[in-house]
Amino acid sequence: MSGTSGDKVLVTGALGQIGTDLVQALRERHGGDSVIASDIRESSGHSSVEGGPFVILDVLDTDGISRICQSEGVGTIYHLAALLSAVGERDPDLCRRINVGGTISVLEAAKECNLRVYSPSSIAVFGPDSPRNATQESPLNPTTVYGETKVTGEALAREYLERFNVDTRGIRYPGLISYKAPAGGGTTDYAVEIFHAALNEGHYQCFVRPDTRLPMLYMDDAINATLSLMDSGADDLGDSRSGYNIPCLSFSAGELADAISDRVEGFTCDFVPDVRQEYADSWPDSIDGSLAEEEWGWTPEYDLISLVDEMLRGISSP
Repeated sequence: MSGTSGDKVLVTGALGQIGTDLVQALRERHGGDSVIASDIRESSGHSSVEGGPFVILDVLDTDGISRICQSEGVGTIYHLAALLSAVGERDPDLCRRINVGGTISVLEAAKECNLRVYSPSSIAVFGPDSPRNATQESPLNPTTVYGETKVTGEALAREYLERFNVDTRGIRYPGLISYKAPAGGGTTDYAVEIFHAALNEGHYQCFVRPDTRLPMLYMDDAINATLSLMDSGADDLGDSRSGYNIPCLSFSAGELADAISDRVEGFTCDFVPDVRQEYADSWPDSIDGSLAEEEWGWTPEYDLISLVDEMLRGISSP
């Protein structure tokens, strides 16, 4: 392996929902010039990349990733570039090409340049045969293409760790709720859209049933969990390091709507399920994140009420 100086951080998919918050958090921690944001899209109009370098980068371009890492002295990649569930089901071939192919490209660059890699997984790895409270060891038999790509991503991360000693880590993200960037085409997007609709229109048409219960997390908690995992010593992490369940919330779409209506006078919500209901039904109601809490000591700070308050405050702020 050629190696790098290892001081800088590269973030792929930096203009997405997670990248918007993660780049900001990393720059606050490491300094603006030390965090290179990248995406396949132009960055104009995206405040998430202000205050530091930005490059156009195709995650299928292994050589391009390696060149940036070697020339800039990158030591860690946060690989966020992916197609999400709802978008991925509309174009399965593209979903596989970007999600699996992009992960292979990043891992190959990491092998060549001696990099650490954070590559997130998702609760979409679970399928209908999983218990309603999915454990770390529950079977991974997803019914969505997106879920299949995340199962493959976890397997690739384990392979590169075991065969090539690439320090790989990941979290099975639940639905993530944030006001700083628009939702990116996932099945849990209703939990973001509903806040904007409540404040702007006073009404929301939700695409899942009111009794649909899914694991959820406020974005600040997700970012803190990500940084906490990457700060952990390798010896503290066990065999689940490529895709940890983490402690998170579990609430129904109806409970979320009720919590918002308690704070936004006159807000109403209708529930008109579409194809995304099928994806949601294949996922667990909650996940057991006790292993993550045991191995690297992380728990969330936000509950449903504080999450709702923060979302309404954030969207309302100029």
